[in-house]
Amino acid sequence: MKFIFKVLKSDQEQAVASWVNYLNQVRLDRLMKALDVQNVNLEKAMNTMKEAVDIIDKDIIDKNRGGVTGMHGFIAEVAESGISNARKEILGKRPNCIWINDNGPVDIKRDGVCIQQKFSASGGHLSLQAVRQHLDKYPDFLKNGGKYQVPEDHYEQIKRLLSISKKQADKMPTSTGEFSLSQWRYVHEVFKDKKLRFEDIEPSKLEYKDVQAGQIHQTLNAEEQSLRETDKKIRSAAYTKSLPSIKQGEQVTAFSAAIEGGTTFVLAIARKINSGKRLSDFTDDDWQDIFRETGIRTFKGGVRGVSIYALTNFTATPAAVASSVCTASFGIAQQAYLLRHGAINEEKFIMNSELLCLDCSISALSSFIGQALIPLPVIGAVIGNSVGTCLYHIAKDNLSKKEQQIINGYLGELEKLDQQLDQMYRSYIDELNTTLMRYYRLLDKAFSPDYEEAFNGSIALAKYVGVPTDDILKSKSEIDHYFLD
Repeated sequence: MKFIFKVLKSDQEQAVASWVNYLNQVRLDRLMKALDVQNVNLEKAMNTMKEAVDIIDKDIIDKNRGGVTGMHGFIAEVAESGISNARKEILGKRPNCIWINDNGPVDIKRDGVCIQQKFSASGGHLSLQAVRQHLDKYPDFLKNGGKYQVPEDHYEQIKRLLSISKKQADKMPTSTGEFSLSQWRYVHEVFKDKKLRFEDIEPSKLEYKDVQAGQIHQTLNAEEQSLRETDKKIRSAAYTKSLPSIKQGEQVTAFSAAIEGGTTFVLAIARKINSGKRLSDFTDDDWQDIFRETGIRTFKGGVRGVSIYALTNFTATPAAVASSVCTASFGIAQQAYLLRHGAINEEKFIMNSELLCLDCSISALSSFIGQALIPLPVIGAVIGNSVGTCLYHIAKDNLSKKEQQIINGYLGELEKLDQQLDQMYRSYIDELNTTLMRYYRLLDKAFSPDYEEAFNGSIALAKYVGVPTDDILKSKSEIDHYFLD
């Protein structure tokens, strides 16, 4: 029965370790999935930008569409659609802009909203004159839910001018060129009759200068760089999210404390019942013993949980090994206590400590094997630990002296074999190093800047790696015959 209690205790310890390992793996799997998704997002966004560049080059600039005065308007439409869609795609969202290439009243449709773009610097009217002309031609455009879009710098200037009162405008200097009274008057006049409201206008993602034929490639290159920066931030956020957290560490600590305390409570009761006592006969002293042992094991469970979580996440320590390290540490600390108080001598302390470490090693190894054969979180580790621990204790407790001598002899043979294999391994390594040195020398010649040496080196390299001699081109005539005949 004592053996069964020990196996159950070991199972509980490895169950905690396996659960921590599972939590760590879940975080890692989520990170890899997020990075895979982001790879797709980045590829889509870059393809969208490339398509925009191709359309601008082939369908607008090369064909001189719109001429000197109108080309930038078509460039702006394509660039706005491409940039808007790429910014959505880099975030994993669906593109929402469609370029309406028909010279009609609508240039872009965004989430079903009709948008007419006006990029005009004529007369210093900040594109508003072009907006008014379009509204006169299509008076129902705004009533039907349409929207006008102007360059970002024009929009900001319109907003600034509308915020300036007449009294302020009359006092503002115009000689510096930063403020134009005539422009201020025009802007206020446009919105005075209420046919057009400021809310009917929105800023483009680009300024007027950004969409000129000589500037658009630099603009789109800068946007691509911005998309890549966004991509880096998303990946960094995914990585940060995958890192171990204080909150999860607290959860692991609480779980480990609860499972170890609960297991101890049940086993303590079972141990007393197994000694011949009925539950109804338990005295106050019995319950105090049970609760004291449960409290100690609960505390140890908490320490185990936080230790395993820290070791597996902040050092390269597998969970099963981390659990075994904790168990061994507790056991050795107990042996040290006994040694200090004279209950055991130094020799006994060393022997007991060695056995503790061996027990923990068997537990960890069994958990590794069990998890590999039964790839289910926690269950594989527990079954593997139970089987391995049982086999180990049966062998340790029941083998006769003769059987142990046989095993020791077997271990001696293994040691001799290990020495032989080590000598063979070193011999193979030396041979491999010699072969690699020769290969690197041939490789240097094959890629020499001198074309004659490179040609001869390529022939030598081909022969060295096993290319049939008849398949190697060894002269100019053979090369001409291969490629031209």
